[in-house]
Amino acid sequence: MQGWATNRTWSCDREGRSMQVLGSKAQGARLERMKASPRFKDGMFHNTSLVTQGLKKGTAVSTMKEFICGGQRRVPTGVLPIVNPLEQWLLPVQGGLRATWLGHSTVLLEVDGKRVLTDPVWGERISPLPFTGPKRFHPAPVTIGQLPPLHAVVISHDHYDHLDYPTILQLIPLGVPFVTSLGVGAHLEAWGVPPERITELDWWESAEVGGLTFTAAPSQHFSGRSVADRNRTAWSSIVVRGPHHAVFFSGDTGLTQEYVEIRQRLGPFDLIMLEVGAWDPAWGDIHLGPENALQAHDLLGGGAFLPVHWGTFNLAIHSWDEPAETLVKLAPTNAPLIMPRLGQPIEPLQVQSIDPWWREVDQTETEPAPAEAVTEPSD
Repeated sequence: MQGWATNRTWSCDREGRSMQVLGSKAQGARLERMKASPRFKDGMFHNTSLVTQGLKKGTAVSTMKEFICGGQRRVPTGVLPIVNPLEQWLLPVQGGLRATWLGHSTVLLEVDGKRVLTDPVWGERISPLPFTGPKRFHPAPVTIGQLPPLHAVVISHDHYDHLDYPTILQLIPLGVPFVTSLGVGAHLEAWGVPPERITELDWWESAEVGGLTFTAAPSQHFSGRSVADRNRTAWSSIVVRGPHHAVFFSGDTGLTQEYVEIRQRLGPFDLIMLEVGAWDPAWGDIHLGPENALQAHDLLGGGAFLPVHWGTFNLAIHSWDEPAETLVKLAPTNAPLIMPRLGQPIEPLQVQSIDPWWREVDQTETEPAPAEAVTEPSD
């Protein structure tokens, strides 16, 4: 993709239709605001700590060998069970907080009567090209047209599995406002989102949007939609707070002690959504994985734990269901784990046990363990 990124970059699909999938560079007042960020230096954003954003030194050969020759079940052999949430969405939220995992990092949050959609991805592939790149394991549980009225859409950063061009095009006619990290608004505006519907936040900045308070907080990751625009936009975790409930959404991140400050400044949280998949020790500074996610959950002060960023795309060299299996084996009893089926609306305070639904998918290859093995996580 090198050389594609210009002020307004384009690619073409097989039919020759122009697509602005790479987005646009920040200019003018947007760029000046980015330059004022303490993390923006030498024309790009930086993590607080000096961490490796690619493969760690000495891991390239072993990682490539595992990628080519490894025997993991990286793609499910069966059909993932999907729940149709439409009828339940019509019912009132008894406790004021409900979440519906729609795949990867896409969650419909219902917080104190308002609805927020996180990192929406409905596209078939997460790629600048429509005919190549990681493909979905499953269809989205609903179409965008079937979503209930939204009060805001959150975009944590601009990677393809979090900022999906065809999805944004479908969301624009809904008139919904977008809350995102510094610089990402340039992509949205280039794709047709009116600038008055875009709110960009630096870490620790807050804004009232759609009747809720959104605050950007630290994460440890990177950004870019081509090799030419690495770290030209910011990345963030996002806290969504209503009058009675608060939700933490990690976006993409490695384990960082900054979670302690997040807890102190923005907690407590009723629901914590942390990425657990697409992880490997070779790039463990910029993604959590299940074990580090449990540590992050503890640093954040606890609360119901909804794992995201797994079960939808093949983005790593672990088995597709490994994050879920590791979590249920390692989660302590004081980490209330929520593992809903795709499309299943859940109220965090009402979840009593874990349903290991992913074990139904590959039964032809792997004998599922007894369900009672995960209803009470091991020490």
